[in-house]
Amino acid sequence: MASPLNTFKSIAANVTTIPNYVYTCPGDTTAIVLLAQATNVNTTLDGNITFFSNLNNNTELVKNFIIPKQDAASLITGKLVVETGKSLGVYANANNVLKITLSILETK
Repeated sequence: MASPLNTFKSIAANVTTIPNYVYTCPGDTTAIVLLAQATNVNTTLDGNITFFSNLNNNTELVKNFIIPKQDAASLITGKLVVETGKSLGVYANANNVLKITLSILETK
């Protein structure tokens, strides 16, 4: 049986102070990021987030972006293409403040 041409994926992760890749595009695949949302789950602290890719030597897509306590923000304004082997990463100014959700369409 042939594998599907298109696969939708959702990724959710806690954001820490350590830069961490939350998604890497698999081999023989191109991915389209449909949504990248960060949510501040803390009741007292504003969160500061950096969302980056290794599309070209760790390019910041959003840098030091403040998300007020108990609020959310979209980290991209349109679609983002991620090629085979390329990754998306994130880090924050504090632990246990922010969570990220990605909606991705992978195509072969």
